[in-house]
Amino acid sequence: MPRKTDIQAIFQHRLKAARERKSLSQKQLGIQAGMDPFVASTRINRYELGVHQPDLATVQRLADVLEVPTAYLFAGDERLARVILAFDQLSATEKDLLLKKLEAR
Repeated sequence: MPRKTDIQAIFQHRLKAARERKSLSQKQLGIQAGMDPFVASTRINRYELGVHQPDLATVQRLADVLEVPTAYLFAGDERLARVILAFDQLSATEKDLLLKKLEAR
């Protein structure tokens, strides 16, 4: 089996953390993301363990259910992950103001 890349480990960690924050079981997450109820728990478990990697459409569905931006699931830096989550909660006006401040630096 090939060695896991850092991005795989990051995805595994963030997927599990986001699922636990939403208080969802692996099966619940899988079902809500459109997976067959008979394999939902196993598939999410394998994603969290890094045995299998979901395709991008599945990643998007998982992010939608978990109510996190897809980018959060791949953020390699903890501070960046927190920024992504916080930015997602801002209004469009607040996002524009923050971007202007950041770009002015």
